[in-house]
Formats: sequence, C-alpha cells, structure tokens
Amino acid sequence: MDHILTTAAELRTAIGAGRYPDGGPVRVLDVRWWLDRPDGRPAFRAGHIPGARYADLDTQLAEHGEPTEGRHPLPSPKTLQAAVRDWGIDEGDTVVVYDDVANLASGRAWWVLRDAGIADVRVLDGALAAWIDAGFDLEEGDAADVRPGTAIVSPGELPVLGIDDVLDQARTGLLLDARAGERFRGEVEPMDPRAGHIPGAVSAPTTQNSDESGRFRSSDELRERFAALGAEPGATVGVYCGSGVSAAHEAIALSLAGYRPVLYPGSWSQWSQHPDRPIATGA
Repeated sequence: MDHILTTAAELRTAIGAGRYPDGGPVRVLDVRWWLDRPDGRPAFRAGHIPGARYADLDTQLAEHGEPTEGRHPLPSPKTLQAAVRDWGIDEGDTVVVYDDVANLASGRAWWVLRDAGIADVRVLDGALAAWIDAGFDLEEGDAADVRPGTAIVSPGELPVLGIDDVLDQARTGLLLDARAGERFRGEVEPMDPRAGHIPGAVSAPTTQNSDESGRFRSSDELRERFAALGAEPGATVGVYCGSGVSAAHEAIALSLAGYRPVLYPGSWSQWSQHPDRPIATGA
C-alpha cells in the first residue's frame, strides 16, 4: 500500500504548491478526538494546520445505534457521503489526516476513507506535534467554507471481520487486541459491560506502534514486533480494540510492516454487549 505516511515538511510543501507531486490536490482533515472530550472543535479553533477541515469522529466517521452494535459502528454510506461533501474532497485528491494523540484517532479516518474507495489517504507522521515541532504556523478559528466535494464513496473496499467471524480468525490465524494490557487481561474495564478479551486473541497495545515522538516505528521494527506476536510473513492479521478506533492505527502499522490487516469494527464494545459470546481473562 503506497503513501501511507507523509511528513510535516512534505505536507507543508504540498499545501504551498496546491498538490502533492506524486498525488493530487491536498485536502487536510483534523480528527482530534478523545474518550473524555469527543468534541475536538474547541481545540481545532484554537489552532490547526492551515486549510484543514474538522472531521467529527463521532458523527461523521461513525454511526450510532443499539449498544449491541458497539460504540462506534462504521458510518453509513449516506453519512460518509455527506461528510466527504462537507470536507470538499474530489476524485483524485490526496487526503491527509492528523490528530494530536499520535494518530490514534485519525487512523480511523484513514481506514474509513480507504475502505470507501478514496485511493490516496495519508497520515501525518508524528501528528500535529510534528507540524508544530517543525516550526510551521497554525491557523485559528473555524475552517473557511469550501465548495462541496464531488468524490463518490463506495464502502467495502477493505476486508472486515463480523462478530461471527472473530473466533475463527483467532483459532486459524492471528487476532490482535490493540487495547491497553490491563484491559486485555480484564483487570479494569472503564467503558464496556464485561472485562476481558476475545478468546484466542493476543495482546498488542496500539501505543507500542509509535516511538516517543508519536511517529510510527520503522517497517522493520514493526515487522519484528508483529512477528514476535505470531504473525507469519505477509499474513492476514485480525485486529480489534475498544470500539474500532485505535484498531485502525494498528491496521496502519500492520500495513507498514507488510501484513494484511482485517479490522473487526464492532470490537470489544460490541462483543462485550452479547452475553452469549465467550470471554477470557488474564495474559
């Protein structure tokens, strides 16, 4: 998968030129979101990359229904199409996504847009901190109005695991749990009704995909990490997290390492809502 990451310097040059030399016109999405502060608009208004549009993870990159569907089901085609229009994305654009938590949130936008057929989506390596550390200016206030985007979304480009597929993936291949280790072991559960993990899953906290600066580790380092967890070279690897957000970050890391990630969008927030589904605890 080409062009997964972009640097702050590359993005600044592309913004100045109006397009990437190896891509298309630039569209930048700010996907700031936190569990305790899901609305990132105040942070966006306080300072964002010039020309960026705010992408609301809760309302544009997710749908909301019954608890048994999980906390962040994938957005419907209608919801995502409206968002793409709002963001001004046209066919052939290069979309760059970022947040301010090492891309743990913006990875969701990368995955959703790639799944919807947007061919060139890149993640700002190091997130907003990389832009600031490079000494580049921020823009304050709300985003300027843009002409509605014309790109047509077609979700379903990337493989996914449904709730009935997950145990088979764990039994016959590798299923990674991207949550913190203490949640995997069932020692704590701050969000969902049951603690523990899907039987057969392997603990692989998303935070270990990045270095101290929030940049993704090298492809070799990531390949070594996932191989130590049981991934065969080039294998298909299932991944889930709490609600399908940070698991997308792990899908990026797996892609960088040469594996084929398969996301379980419902993740633990769906699995734990079904009393008939088995759970495991401990390491």
